[in-house]
Amino acid sequence: MTQMQYTAPRYQREREVIAELKQEISRVIIGQEYMVNGILIGLLTGGHILLEGVPGLAKSLTAGTVAQAVGLDFKRIQFTPDLLPADIIGTEIYNQKTGEFMIKKGPIFSHLILADEINRAPAKVQSALLEAMQEKQVSIGDVTYQLEEPFLVIATQNPLEQQGTYPLPEAQQDRFMLKLKIQYPTREEEQKIIQQYSLSQAPPSGISAVITKEDIFTIRSCVDSIYLDEKIENYVLDIVFKTREPSPYITCGASPRASINLIKAAKCRAFLMGRDYAVPDDVKAVAYDVLRHRILLSYEAEAEELTPEDLIAEILEQVHLP
Repeated sequence: MTQMQYTAPRYQREREVIAELKQEISRVIIGQEYMVNGILIGLLTGGHILLEGVPGLAKSLTAGTVAQAVGLDFKRIQFTPDLLPADIIGTEIYNQKTGEFMIKKGPIFSHLILADEINRAPAKVQSALLEAMQEKQVSIGDVTYQLEEPFLVIATQNPLEQQGTYPLPEAQQDRFMLKLKIQYPTREEEQKIIQQYSLSQAPPSGISAVITKEDIFTIRSCVDSIYLDEKIENYVLDIVFKTREPSPYITCGASPRASINLIKAAKCRAFLMGRDYAVPDDVKAVAYDVLRHRILLSYEAEAEELTPEDLIAEILEQVHLP
């Protein structure tokens, strides 16, 4: 679809669908607009999402609520130190009656997977998700199974300094389109949470599915058709290549997946903002979420207590706007 074919009436209809979806989600999730928008960007571009924050910030509740509102099959996997890869993808089981092996599929065979507290499991369990996340397939024994689209992994993790956590392998972090750092709600939002969940009012239940899988695929095609000028592409490349320049603070810069995901996320943000074209502000708005888990800090950066956000902010200041 070209930009000329992307007509206003269709664009308006898809915006209304998203607005209805957000309204349904807000019946349960108070505030956290940043997290909801990030998950929607992942859903509408086919990218996986990593949520980081202390316990109690509604990360798991938001993932489950989104799954209900979009009518997708949903499975929650609680990651623990004793979890095995077979607990995620499934395994072969010997049937004594038939004398044959049969496949028992794991919870990965769903549309939306919540990998809860993913960094509380050892690395080999975390890496069991890699093939599913990247190739959208799972190998059990000698058989490879394709996962049904849409397929989205939303992983939550606690900050690494908390007890009992393991750092995610760099290769796995790179598979996540966005890493969202979830903050505490505002005082007003938390007061509404208290009123909704602790006082006489009962928490809302029975979230309705307001869109279908077909709607998701249709909106994805609309997002793909968002116009992105070549100047914006070069702006993205300038940012990513800046992370790879020799620096005393960066050990390893962002991979080509960062460039791809910056483009996708910027186009999706433009769509959510009601535009059929992307602008530099779209790139800047998603740059932190796309890059923060793809930049490896050096010992010098850690010694000076620099964060990936500090370095990304400096890069955005250095790169000229188109």
